[in-house]
Amino acid sequence: MTGIPARHALFLAGLALLTTACGLAAELDREADPERTAAQARPTAPPPAPSVSGPGDTPPSAAVSGCPATGVRVSTGMVNAAMGLRAMPVTLTNCGGADQKVNGYPDVRVRDVERRPMDVTVLKGPGPITQLDDPGPRLVTLKPGESARSVFVWRYSAVDAATLDGSGVYVEIAPSPGVARQTVEPEGGLDIGDTGLLGTTAWQKVVD
Repeated sequence: MTGIPARHALFLAGLALLTTACGLAAELDREADPERTAAQARPTAPPPAPSVSGPGDTPPSAAVSGCPATGVRVSTGMVNAAMGLRAMPVTLTNCGGADQKVNGYPDVRVRDVERRPMDVTVLKGPGPITQLDDPGPRLVTLKPGESARSVFVWRYSAVDAATLDGSGVYVEIAPSPGVARQTVEPEGGLDIGDTGLLGTTAWQKVVD
């Protein structure tokens, strides 16, 4: 990473630990140092598996002993930034007692500080926001305690620091359409603006 400022080097090193499988570190590396001519070959993702249903249609309900009735829990990681590109890991953990199956992309809705829905188009895939590797839809089986991950990406848009106008303060996420969404509050919010694009990668199993 010769020529990259120290703050970019530290950022890329930390993000690589979170999203190595998705190749996000390489994409942010290119954003931070566009003059690089050496490119690392990336393995081609296998073809998508046939579509199957998610964990099932589960109505919204209160969490019991820290685990929602759906049997899965959604959490978000640190929002990372480089050259105006934002990226945030989203983790889906099986906190129940039975296997859970997911296939495809998260179901997402973004709300502002007043909990009003924002005019955000949620994409299945990272393009046209960035050239981030996406594993594509595939069947992922999570045993109790196991997790899957998606990466949300967007481009910075102006946010009013005083009123938080333009910030996605609340993000509602479900494993798939038809499953109850869970509301999370990412640290710092999504500075996506009043209108914008939010890219997502397909769920991919987290391997320790």
